[in-house]
Amino acid sequence: MTTGPNRSFLFAPGDHPRRAEKVLEVGADAAILDLEDAVAVAAKPAARGKVLEALARPRRCRGFVRVNSFATEWCHDDIAAVVGPTLDGIVLPKLEDDGELLAVDWMLSALERARGLPPRGIEVMPILETALGFARLPALAARAASLGGRVRRLCFGAGDYTLDVGLTWGRAETELETARAALVLHSRAAGLEPPVDTVWIELRDAEGYAASCARGVALGFQGRLCIHPDQVAPANSAYSPPEEEVVRAKRIVAAFEEAEAQNLASIQVDGRFVDYPIVQRAQRVLGLAELIAAKG
Repeated sequence: MTTGPNRSFLFAPGDHPRRAEKVLEVGADAAILDLEDAVAVAAKPAARGKVLEALARPRRCRGFVRVNSFATEWCHDDIAAVVGPTLDGIVLPKLEDDGELLAVDWMLSALERARGLPPRGIEVMPILETALGFARLPALAARAASLGGRVRRLCFGAGDYTLDVGLTWGRAETELETARAALVLHSRAAGLEPPVDTVWIELRDAEGYAASCARGVALGFQGRLCIHPDQVAPANSAYSPPEEEVVRAKRIVAAFEEAEAQNLASIQVDGRFVDYPIVQRAQRVLGLAELIAAKG
């Protein structure tokens, strides 16, 4: 189940109250308050309380928390501390074993029951960012899809991935294409939503970021992880269907409905061949446009 558009997920350090509050108000579809890489080891326990305070404030977007990876000493206490009525989702980094998903789902289910929350109301969004994770991607995606809606989509973390594999992360990102394509393919094969693409770390290269977003759209991603507020608007724009595409989709759907009434299943609209796959794509465009309009 999709609760809204997923064009932009903006990170902020969980232990900086002002930045955590700001990230909830700058127009991202979701904010990710970070307890992992953005928080020093000594500050991790205290950051949990600051994250809860930030989530309790009025906000314009969904609120996620990136906990520390499953193998660390902090993951369990991170989850136990932040689960509550103001939390929309957990971001689980460095997913490598489907048992991690089972354990986190079990823990969240127990906490939801104990704290009077809707069952499986808190989603988990895992990040694939290691060689081992990608090697096990088919099994991980299948397990994610088996958890009754707990995991709706996966996302890509190129920073740790390129470090782990020993790749040079270039401006054109050609070295990421194999991993990106695999994530889209196996997400679809497992019945998950399209994945969310990696961050862009060259903060002054707006042109490169726009090109990277366009590549993500073309490859089949539905949104972007962001690390600066200035990246939100370009991501929202890139992953939203252009107005002319929405108008064309409406014409395609309307024309095909009329054709079907006459027992026709292949027609031309604006000089373009249209059959069922084209219509289904147009319906998908209209569905996304409706989600964006509803978000306002």
